[in-house]
Formats: sequence, C-alpha cells, structure tokens
Amino acid sequence: MGVAGALLANLVIFGALGLFSWLNGFDSDLFYRSVQEDEWIEWGTFWAFLLAAGAFGWAAVRQRRVARVWPWFLAGVGLFCFAVAMEEISWGQRILGYRPPAYFLAHNYQQELNVHNVMDSDLRKLSVKVVILGYGAVLPLLGLVPGLAGALRRLAVVPPPVELVPGFLAAFWIYDAYPFKFSGEITELMMGFCFLFAGLAPWRELAPPAANTARRRLALPVAVATGLVVGLGAANAWSSRSRRSASPELLEAARAELWALTRDFHQRAREIGGLPSRCGVHKRLYTFRRQYGQRFLDTGQFAALGGQGLPAERAEFFLDPWNSPYWLRDKCSPDRRRRVVFVYSFGPNRRRDSSAWEVRGDDVGGLLLVHPRE
Repeated sequence: MGVAGALLANLVIFGALGLFSWLNGFDSDLFYRSVQEDEWIEWGTFWAFLLAAGAFGWAAVRQRRVARVWPWFLAGVGLFCFAVAMEEISWGQRILGYRPPAYFLAHNYQQELNVHNVMDSDLRKLSVKVVILGYGAVLPLLGLVPGLAGALRRLAVVPPPVELVPGFLAAFWIYDAYPFKFSGEITELMMGFCFLFAGLAPWRELAPPAANTARRRLALPVAVATGLVVGLGAANAWSSRSRRSASPELLEAARAELWALTRDFHQRAREIGGLPSRCGVHKRLYTFRRQYGQRFLDTGQFAALGGQGLPAERAEFFLDPWNSPYWLRDKCSPDRRRRVVFVYSFGPNRRRDSSAWEVRGDDVGGLLLVHPRE
C-alpha cells in the first residue's frame, strides 16, 4: 500500500490507542464521557466500518470486472463490515427510539436490538480475537508464501496488506490485555480503522494498468478516510446531543415513573434497614432486578402504574417513555465518606448525559440517597 500510506495508516491506528490511553490517565471524566453510547468513539467506529463496507463492495465490483472471478471473499468482508456498523448502533434503535422485540429486551444485557450482546460472553470474545488474528495477521502472512499466494489468488481471496499487521496486533493486544476500563470500545475503533484501510488497499491491485502508479499512493485516501471517520463521528455525536423529542407528556410520564421507583426503593430501605444496593453498582434496573433477585420492584408503585396506562413491556423491562432502560447508579468515594444513589433515564435524547455523581443534561432522575447531606 506504499510506504507513506502504510506509515499513515499505522499512525492513525496506534494514535487512537495512544490518545485514549493518555486521556484515561489525564482526564478520566472526559474519557468516561467519550466512550458512552452515541459519543464520537461509537459513531466513529460506525463510520469506519460503514466506509469499509463501501470500500470492500467497490473492490468486489472491480475484482469481478478486472480479474473475471466471483468476488465472494471481498463481498463477504464488506457484508461483515456493514453488519458490524449496524450492530454498533443497534440497527438504529436509539436514533429512532423504537422498542426492540421482547426477546432482545430479556436476553440482551443492553436491552437493545443487536446480536453480539445476546451471544455468550466468552464466545463473543473468542470470535473477536479469531477475526483480528485470522484476517488481520495470519491471512496476510500466508499471502507472503509464494505457493499459498497463488492458491489464494485462484480462490479469489484478497488478504489485507501485510503492512497493517502491526495495527491488527495492537487491536488484539488491547482487547486481550484490557489494560483499562472500556478498552473494548477502543478496540472496536482500532478494528474499524484497520478494516477501512484494508478495504482501500485493493484499489492498487484492481486498478486499470494505466492508473496503477497513482493507485499505489494510498496516503491521500487514508488521510481522507480518517478525516471522514473523525468528522462524521463528531457530527453525529453533536447531533445526538441536540436531538430532542421532549414532549411534555413523555417528560411527565418519566418523572411519574421515576417518582414511583424512588418510592419503591425507599419502602424497601425501610423494610431492610438500608438501600438494597451497594457502592459501585451501575446497572440497568432490569438487570439489577434479575441479577440480585430484587423482587420488590415487581409489586411496588412502579408495577402499579401498569393499571394506569403504563405499557406491559415497558413495565416488565423497566423502559422509559423513549424505550431506553432505566438505570440505577450507586457511587461512593474511595474513602466511603461520600455516597450518592439515584435512578435515572437517558431522557429525550436517548443518551447518557449524567456524571457518576449527579443527573445532568436532559437526563431525568430520581434521587435515593446523598451522604453526607450537602
């Protein structure tokens, strides 16, 4: 893919790792906000894989025309990238605000319409590692073996450039070592760049002979693709912050439901002599009820709203009026002298605006405990 293109591609991949490693240590609050759903990392990952899908699709068309073979491999990688892109945004669920089928509400720990979070955790992690190493490292190295290279060519298999192996290995390392929280989000962005640059590489091999020299200069396409990922990701993140569907009726419903939930928690606290939670808990209420067996939520004030018009699925799966999960946050300072507990909804924009200590932005919350009182 040319020296300049290879250097720039790896600089982008390793730069993403370095940037967020530094940010995690320098400004943990900004890092935390950056890795949330609908922020620019997630949107950047979406655009990286979507652009990669387009690049592989174009390469498949060119392979069919130039090499006169059925481009099953390039087309398959393109479809894989498209599926990953759509899985990253849960097939548009949070954008459109629709309620996924009950199966995903019950079996997907994120309560979203995506397949990867329904899979067993160990199987999902193994699959990611196999894809990174198999496609990103083993296949390009096999392409360097003369006999195997010819066999791959006859089978219409186009390996990614060997120059991208360091980037793929870096993505594998951070996913396997998981050196800090949310390392998986950084891995996904790095993988998105790896596949995007791998999708650009066939432009050289599949270009007409007269344009082959120009096609070798991939530095400019790599730079343009990187700019698109960053720019479009930032634009989508800004748009999600600005998105509103704050009808008075929905806001009033969310406040009433959160008031009922706070009443349920306070009633349970009176019964057992303390909140049925502990420091460090930050979970969707549906997960909290199932994981810790908190059956009091099935019979309290919130459950009673079912007789007053609360849809059965929203009541069963603890969904807010915008079909996003209600959350419980129980946060303590390291010395345990300060504790804040609240339940909250992502609000009209369907994204988390709150910090670890308070409800912010258009999030709607119900306070359960502040200690010491401020």
